[in-house]
Amino acid sequence: MKTLTFKGTIAKGTGQGTRYTTLPWVKRQIHQKLGFTPHPGTLNIKLSSEERTKLEQLKKAKSVVIEPETGFYSGTCYNALLMDKAECTIVIPQIPDYPKNLVEIIASTNLRQKLNLKDGDTVKIEIAPE
Repeated sequence: MKTLTFKGTIAKGTGQGTRYTTLPWVKRQIHQKLGFTPHPGTLNIKLSSEERTKLEQLKKAKSVVIEPETGFYSGTCYNALLMDKAECTIVIPQIPDYPKNLVEIIASTNLRQKLNLKDGDTVKIEIAPE
């Protein structure tokens, strides 16, 4: 499969990403399965309907699953590159009512600060599926 490129808009989060990425079992699995300790929080990217169709292609690529503990849902992860500069991981929460036009990005650093991003900025995400 060729490299998939997504464009989306930075969106304000609800704070749930921070809560999730600081849970001990989540941090442990991300470190074990993805090789880094996540910075608290996620970067929310809103996709257009055109970009959302690429998510179907992405689902065919190799992924890493963060297995949930009781009361939580799993997350499907894909390694990516944000703005040609920052290694990161796309997380697609497997929550039944989760918005289909939203993906969350995790990384070892604060991506907003590192790349000087703010809500409404357009970003590019590249994934080279294995």
